[in-house]
Amino acid sequence: MRNATARRRQTALAALAALAMAIGFASVPAGAAPPPEVDYAALGDSYTAGTGAGEADRPPGVDCWQSHPGYVDVVTATLPANLLDNAACHGAVLSRLSPTYDQVLSSPTVQEQIRSLVKERALSQKTDLISMTAGANDLGFARVLGVCAFSDEATCRAALSQAESPTALAFLTASLVQTYTTIQVSAPNAKVAVLGYPLLFDPDSPIVLPIPSANQRLMNGATVTLNATIARAVRIADALPRTDIQYMDVTTAFTGHAVNSVTGSWLQLSPTNFAADYNFHPNQAGHQAYAAVLLASVNLKELARQ
Repeated sequence: MRNATARRRQTALAALAALAMAIGFASVPAGAAPPPEVDYAALGDSYTAGTGAGEADRPPGVDCWQSHPGYVDVVTATLPANLLDNAACHGAVLSRLSPTYDQVLSSPTVQEQIRSLVKERALSQKTDLISMTAGANDLGFARVLGVCAFSDEATCRAALSQAESPTALAFLTASLVQTYTTIQVSAPNAKVAVLGYPLLFDPDSPIVLPIPSANQRLMNGATVTLNATIARAVRIADALPRTDIQYMDVTTAFTGHAVNSVTGSWLQLSPTNFAADYNFHPNQAGHQAYAAVLLASVNLKELARQ
């Protein structure tokens, strides 16, 4: 099984490399020296684990589920980069102290991912770039989505108010700051790229969803609050000495590409299985958009080791 997965990943990376050359990301002028390779590591939740780029549901018995080709694969093929490891897992929360930590699901937490990356030296003084997504699971967004999908506006609003209470947001901010600083201490020379989340819905779209349009607006508002919390945590952590942590917003990139956008969705939503694990995650076009945001925000000459 592992060999088959490795072969699929190698095939996906080869296709992505060809795509990168075709669209000009990896083009090098004639006679120019090739760009130095970037030592790259990734960690976090399902968005960095590639959910939505592959199969719909998490296979049974898999502790850390990843799908390919996610945005990490696209970035690796495009830079070019030496992917030291992608430790991100579907369903991961920041730590076992998270109020939504699920002992049954048992995805390695972000803190556990950091320890693993340090142990294998994927996080070290030699690491150039680290990317991550995290925070939505700590507020229980998946559960709230389920509530808002099949309830009235008042019930949806109450669920969101609980998930994004001042206490919950303060705890998330503190947990994110601790996570970012731990990563930076473990990889002191790396740029840490923290990506946010897209707005999932277009409430004015003529495409009808099970989720009422009023609840779609509430969920989008909750995503705005989540992204603002992540951005604030990044500012706090980046103000500390010897840090290079940057928040990267993806909402503009996904404008016109929500799950119900008439111009084409970059997010998965199964029409027959509302409980599919990959629902409300980027499809392959969405993961390419995530990669484009990251690639547009980094200075490769400053990033790569000389």
